[in-house]
Amino acid sequence: MSAAPLLEARALTVKISGKYVCRDFNLALYPGNCVGVLGSNGVGKTTLLHSLAGLRSVDSGEIFLSDVPLKAWPRRRIAQQLGLLMQQQEDSLPATVLETALIGRHPHIDFWRWESHSDVNLARRALKLVGLDGLEQRVQTQLSGGERRRLAIATIVTQDPQIFLLDEPTHQLDPHHQLALLGYFAKLARTRNRAIIMSLHDVNLAARFCDQVMLLFGDGEMRHGSVGDALNTENLSRLYQTPMVPVKWSGGTAYLPG
Repeated sequence: MSAAPLLEARALTVKISGKYVCRDFNLALYPGNCVGVLGSNGVGKTTLLHSLAGLRSVDSGEIFLSDVPLKAWPRRRIAQQLGLLMQQQEDSLPATVLETALIGRHPHIDFWRWESHSDVNLARRALKLVGLDGLEQRVQTQLSGGERRRLAIATIVTQDPQIFLLDEPTHQLDPHHQLALLGYFAKLARTRNRAIIMSLHDVNLAARFCDQVMLLFGDGEMRHGSVGDALNTENLSRLYQTPMVPVKWSGGTAYLPG
């Protein structure tokens, strides 16, 4: 591990509408970490990711990017190192698929300069990764919901930050693309020293692709630990307020509602 974490939260407290998302939460995110955020609907997973990205103020505590307070960084510099995949993407102007993916390069391009061949190649590789190669010239508003989601993922891959904050990356994706893309991000963390935090609804995807999890129980209570320590019947039954039953299979343990 590096001497300083890529992203760090110290004594972080976040509230929304008077309800605690986290209280005095500490996080140190290092290269190679892949962290899943789990919790029931409305518990604040999106709010936490937006707070870590610096898009909303926190109630107390501080966030550090490369050991420097996040609030001291210009937004363009933050975007060079940290990428946020939103849960809901707003429709943009009727740009082509390739033009939309190239938006990911904007933090890295000087003002008044066009995208280079290298930038275009990065975007094309990202589109191929998500299965949109061959659709580069299609207007993005003509894509299906799942295709738009994959285009949003291709855009953040094109951005190529050190830190990926992914809010429900599997939203609207079929099982094939869920497994392929989460596998890609897990491998990216391991082999290219990127750091990933992603909110997920499927505990079994978190168990399969993450090395750590953050469990948001509500009213500020959290548990952060390794997948092996934190994912168990007791924690998950409490987390989702329904019995969760472990099922052994060749790949390990899956959890299903009982």
